[in-house]
Amino acid sequence: MALVGLSAVGLVCSVILLMEKLALLADPEHVPSCSINPVVACGSVITSWQASVVADLPNPVLGIVGFSIVMTAGALGAGGLHFSRWVWVGLLAGVLVGFAFVHWLIWQSLTVIGALCPYCMVVWVVMLALVTVAVRAGASEGAVPAAVSRWAPSAAVMWLALLVLAIFLRFQDYWLTLV
Repeated sequence: MALVGLSAVGLVCSVILLMEKLALLADPEHVPSCSINPVVACGSVITSWQASVVADLPNPVLGIVGFSIVMTAGALGAGGLHFSRWVWVGLLAGVLVGFAFVHWLIWQSLTVIGALCPYCMVVWVVMLALVTVAVRAGASEGAVPAAVSRWAPSAAVMWLALLVLAIFLRFQDYWLTLV
């Protein structure tokens, strides 16, 4: 059920991001709902070239497709369908590719674009959680070594802590003006 819930959150964020992208294409003066301050400004992210990496498709389209696939697999699994090992390996491979893409997007946000998109950050965390859940589920199906499954939650917490630290350090000049 965790795959369904996490994918639903990622899907909602992807749909909202796509709606904001379309609104910006229709009206370049549109201020996205997620543009809050100079740092948390998704308009800067949405209008960057990094926001449409694959065949000029907006990245949220990739999210809509990917999260829909994971949600479907999660719903079928929750409904009692028992997947073969290769399905778990494929699901985990897809989630890992998405997670690698998210890492690239994080790097771009922090080092090139210089802005944070709240919906994107939710997707970052959702992808981390999906990797963790997929690793744990894959281990229970024999598709992932048990040792990898055991350390996955701890690795996820460390990754999240490093992400928060990286965000703080990158924008510390701005954050410190708020206190």
